Amino acid sequence: MSDTISTAAFTGGKSGEETDTATFGAGCFWCVEAIFQQVEGVLKVSSGYCGGHVKNPTYEEVCSKTTGHAEVAQIVFDPKKISYDELLEIFWQTHDPTTLNRQGNDEGPQYRSAVFYHNAEQKQKAEHYKAELDKSGAFSKPIVTTIEQYKNYSEAENYHQNYYNLNKNTNPYCYYVIKPKLDKFEKVFANKKRKN
Repeated sequence: MSDTISTAAFTGGKSGEETDTATFGAGCFWCVEAIFQQVEGVLKVSSGYCGGHVKNPTYEEVCSKTTGHAEVAQIVFDPKKISYDELLEIFWQTHDPTTLNRQGNDEGPQYRSAVFYHNAEQKQKAEHYKAELDKSGAFSKPIVTTIEQYKNYSEAENYHQNYYNLNKNTNPYCYYVIKPKLDKFEKVFANKKRKN
């Protein structure tokens, strides 16, 4: 895939609002959380579960593949500093949106590639961007990312929050799976990396 996908055709976030929220599933939420914590203009990232048919599931219930939830990162951002469109660009380029219910060795519907839209504008932008990527041939296989209405979100257990930062020196998953994704983010999106 090319290292650049333009968002020039899109406009920024809604004007007049101080913050906005995006919710993305792209495999293990530890990876997605770690990437978006690096983005300038992102105020908070929480790991959680979204899109299922039960309220407040546990990690074990989600992993049982019976709740319908995806592992997600919920991102609160300042649309004056980064737009929803730019977050979509980061989302598409930091995971493989062509593998169904799988990212690397993580397999199951909870690891699906998904955009959970919070309003009609987010839905339209995600659908348009996905169609443009498919049309452009940016990926060698068709994109299987689902675009789903935001529903039944619950924050994951405390031990999942800020996982990479708290466990990068003790958990091999952080070194072998999350760190390469962060390295790619820093290479491709150096201009969007948090400055502090």
